[in-house]
Amino acid sequence: MSSSAVGVPPRIRAHGRAFAHIASFHPELTALRRDLHAHPELGFEEVYTSQRVIEALKVCGVDEIHPHIGKTGVVAVIHGQRRSSGRLLGLRADMDALPMTEHNEFPWRSGKPGLMHGCGHDGHTAMLVGAARYLAETRNFDGTAVLVFQPGEEGYAGAKAMIDDGLFERFPVESIYAMHNWPQMRPGQVGINPGPMMAAADRVTIHITGKGGHGAHAYLAVDPVLVAAHIITAVQSIVSRNVRPLDSAVISLCAMQAGDVHAFSVLPGEATLVGTVRTFSPAIQAMVERRLNELCAAVALGFGATASVHYERIYPATVNTGPEAGFAADVAERLVGADQVDRDMDPSMGAEDFSFMLQAKPGAYLRLGQGADNGVGSCFLHNSRYDFNDEVLPLGAALHAGLIEQGLPLSG
Repeated sequence: MSSSAVGVPPRIRAHGRAFAHIASFHPELTALRRDLHAHPELGFEEVYTSQRVIEALKVCGVDEIHPHIGKTGVVAVIHGQRRSSGRLLGLRADMDALPMTEHNEFPWRSGKPGLMHGCGHDGHTAMLVGAARYLAETRNFDGTAVLVFQPGEEGYAGAKAMIDDGLFERFPVESIYAMHNWPQMRPGQVGINPGPMMAAADRVTIHITGKGGHGAHAYLAVDPVLVAAHIITAVQSIVSRNVRPLDSAVISLCAMQAGDVHAFSVLPGEATLVGTVRTFSPAIQAMVERRLNELCAAVALGFGATASVHYERIYPATVNTGPEAGFAADVAERLVGADQVDRDMDPSMGAEDFSFMLQAKPGAYLRLGQGADNGVGSCFLHNSRYDFNDEVLPLGAALHAGLIEQGLPLSG
């Protein structure tokens, strides 16, 4: 169960007016987060979530609310005390849940069978709402804050959908920032680096065609199961023998379909392998795709079979731009102290569709620690017992707010 009961102030130490201000309405943020957790929705189905966000933004007093961008996305606009700079900065939070069953027992557990906020997007949304309330109440900046509540991060490319729907034409921010909770870091810690933060995610489908037959007369068949086994083994040589040790790549063949489990003596005529490739470099990504095609075809040919590879580039790598990463790290240091900020955090081989926004605009993606010694918030992402640690809500909101205030400072 989350340690932050409604009405209990956060125990995280942080500096600055924004954190103290936002901590005063921590109970409301916690209630919102838990309500969102109890009502999970998949990508582009975030009808309830979007409406709750819109209602909250109205209460916050933001200047503009723009719904239905990228289907269920919402954008809020907040103007500073002055707008003489003419500048716009963006903040982004994802809203969608996962198609998985929750096994928690607390009162705010998912009320929808087979759906769960297993990645903390409920917390991300609540943190950005918290930032919206603070920024609308104080307006201690010169310019315009654009707050993007994005649908469909979990495999639906909601960021791309919002961009394709004119996000950056309608709201031409000069840079954009996002953050994700990270259970492997303690509350109060922030991680970032000036380059890749998340890997590209590609889907691979390998279709093997052989010749079916009787298991007792295998010499008359071309066994695609045998071919698949050799391909599974051979593919692992691509990283170990084609990717230099200083670079990174992961190839995982995660599923195989062939034959009928009830037909124990029937050799099938076809087999299919499905997996994922993770890389940071476009050059490595292209090399892996090429070697997969070459290797699978050659292995299959050696057994008298054929193999075709369908390679889909799903999400590009999430790569921070150097100046924006440095700025975001500076903002985090002023909030929590230099000893709590990792400026050279190891990238993750996971993927994130904020990558599409970073391809279009400069910006940075941060990680916010939430794993506590008592286990609260420490269950890793996409686990059926995961829950967002409500203790970090004011900190994440203050970090969002700091990016705006320090990125669009009032002069004089």
